[in-house]
Amino acid sequence: MDSPLPPAEELALIDCELLQLDSRRAYLLTRRAWLVALLWQGGASAGAAAGAPAPAGRGAAGPAAGPAPGAQHVLLTLGAVLLAVAALAFTLVSWGSLGIGGRSAVLAALTAAALAVPAVLLRRGLRATAEAVAGLGLLLTVLDAHALRAVALPAADGGAYAAWAAAALAALWAAYGTALGRLRLPAALAVAAAQLPLPLAALVTGAGPLGCGGALLATAALDCVLAALVRRGAVRVPAWAAAGVLAGCAMAVGLVRSLEAPGSAGAAGLLAAGALLGVAVARREPRASTAALAGGLAGVSAAGALVPAGAGTGWGVAVRVAAALGLLLVAGRGAAGPGPVRRGLARAGVAVAALGAAAGLAAVAVVLASRLGVLGEVWAATAPRPAGYLPGPALAATLLLAAGALAAGAGVLPRAGSRIAAGVCAGAGLFVAPVLLGLPVAVVLGAQLAVVAAAGAVALRARAHAVALAAGGGAAAGALNVSLAALDGRLATFAVLGVLGAGSALGAAYGGARRPVRGGGAVLATGCAAATALALAALAGAAPPWQGVAVLAVPAAVAALGPRLDPVRVPAEAAAAVCALLAAALAAGDPAVLALVLALAGVCCAGAAVRADRRRAAGAAGALAVAAAWVRLGASGVTAPEAYALPVSALALAVGLLRRRRDPGASSWAAYGPGLAAGLLPALGAAWADSGWPRPLLLGLVSLALTLAGARHRLRAPLLLGGATLAAVALHELAPYVVQVAGVLPRWLPPAVAGLLLLAVGSTYEKRLRDARRLREALGRLR
Repeated sequence: MDSPLPPAEELALIDCELLQLDSRRAYLLTRRAWLVALLWQGGASAGAAAGAPAPAGRGAAGPAAGPAPGAQHVLLTLGAVLLAVAALAFTLVSWGSLGIGGRSAVLAALTAAALAVPAVLLRRGLRATAEAVAGLGLLLTVLDAHALRAVALPAADGGAYAAWAAAALAALWAAYGTALGRLRLPAALAVAAAQLPLPLAALVTGAGPLGCGGALLATAALDCVLAALVRRGAVRVPAWAAAGVLAGCAMAVGLVRSLEAPGSAGAAGLLAAGALLGVAVARREPRASTAALAGGLAGVSAAGALVPAGAGTGWGVAVRVAAALGLLLVAGRGAAGPGPVRRGLARAGVAVAALGAAAGLAAVAVVLASRLGVLGEVWAATAPRPAGYLPGPALAATLLLAAGALAAGAGVLPRAGSRIAAGVCAGAGLFVAPVLLGLPVAVVLGAQLAVVAAAGAVALRARAHAVALAAGGGAAAGALNVSLAALDGRLATFAVLGVLGAGSALGAAYGGARRPVRGGGAVLATGCAAATALALAALAGAAPPWQGVAVLAVPAAVAALGPRLDPVRVPAEAAAAVCALLAAALAAGDPAVLALVLALAGVCCAGAAVRADRRRAAGAAGALAVAAAWVRLGASGVTAPEAYALPVSALALAVGLLRRRRDPGASSWAAYGPGLAAGLLPALGAAWADSGWPRPLLLGLVSLALTLAGARHRLRAPLLLGGATLAAVALHELAPYVVQVAGVLPRWLPPAVAGLLLLAVGSTYEKRLRDARRLREALGRLR
């Protein structure tokens, strides 16, 4: 770095420049602190700030930097609190040492001084300090009111005096806040004090719960008027907050009273007044749609409060839901007034309708679940009634009204959600109405079948996918419930199953493009057919195992129809598989019949496997045939299953060998797997049940030979099946010795060995993973 100046002169120049920079920085920091303090106090206007004397010139001290704004507030608050504590201690402790004149003079002087000082502070721009001192002065006025009662009105009633004192203090504080308009605290405290006179007066006069609620509501109304007329934030915000709290308390009083004493006109009047207040506020304030919501809820509660106690179970809820429907109709036609009012009333109506629908659907679930009791007395013709609590017709009316309200609330709810909720409520109400009305069984079943049919038609014709699925689910639930009810009588059983089966079959065949709904119809039709077959077998006096044989007619029919069931073939086949499981469960008590059922099921699978697109059913057919043979051998008391299994195994292996010659690329599982399984599994089961040594030895030798042959010819099926059988035989032979050794070893040894094994595996984890991958790749290369 070259410079024309000598080093000594350049160094002196740099020091001089640094000194000037430090001086300038100190001046700017001082100026900044002074401006921050001035702005925080808020007492100076823009012009005054511009014309205020600045700190001294460069390097001058200027005003000292005051505390930060947060610290300033803390100091002012602590000072005001200490002064208030001192005043309170003086009033309570030292009051008795002064005479009446001294007392009055001291309190008057303190109060006058505390209320006068804020005006001086405001003129000097110290608004935060003025707020703190004004708060102290307002507290002293409360002590003045207490002292006035103690000295001049000792016999006055405490509650009445408190009400009058609160009113007087509210007026005094409001006037003081108006006089010193730049202070926020007096106006807010005046609003707070104004909440007390009417509720205290109601308590003093013994007005009761409704009277106190009316006082709270009247105070809330006055707060609303004040907030609407005064635009000052220090008054408006606390007034709205107090109005909301007091109105909510008043509505809670009215609601509790209406529930304790149904038909109470006073509770209804209080709730109605709250509703009018909420709507009026919403009409006055465009952004106060919450007030209309609260008013709508109060109006609905008022309508329900008019229902007397002797009107019957559930009618109070029905009337409330009807009132919600009325709110939605009024809001929808625009007769309720501006947009905020309509939105609030609509939300209130939807909320009440949703609550009524939830309560109604829960009661319907209890009523319909009671039909499960018919399973204990099938065809007893007892026409069972729901046990315990049975709602009256009001339940159906509630659900139907809720359906109308939810449909009318499409502007609040999503359109699809509104339609689904309305449809569920309407369907549930119509479905349960005949039961609640106590109609004859035939009429009940007919009406419920009509509801199920209507739901199915909606599911097939609805344009919205969600609506179609919801209607289909409702139709399936209704069909299941009406089928349960029909089990009470023979004729009813066959009639209901026939109607449901025919209707669901028609829906599955001609249901249009709704493939999920048509698939559900196919499943329902298959289930109805299986239930009909079971009922016919029971009517003929067949034992439960033979009833399972009758049920197999349905899977046989599904397998025979095959492609003609498209596009509902897959759900129909799935339902047929469930019917086959039911048949096996029914026949489980009789091994001979169970073997017959398994064999017939295998025949059905074999018949389906004839078609090219169902070749995989051949494996199930073979497995069912083998299982049927094993069950039959066990039922016949055969102790040497190898005599029956080995011929079948040899024949299957011969077929597999021929297939491998024709198609060398065929998998060993497809060629040899069935034959090996048919020979090894029965022998393995017999070996495990045999206490001798010849059978396990022979089976072990055969398994070893198969394992070696599979490894030699790179065939996966002999290798894995032979190895698994060999391991099972070895485990069977070693099990007694393992048990003996385990009884001799100390109990701490197995956990220790397990821990060492885990440590060894963990330390060589990556190597084990590589070995596992190589083993998988080696098995994958086998055929």
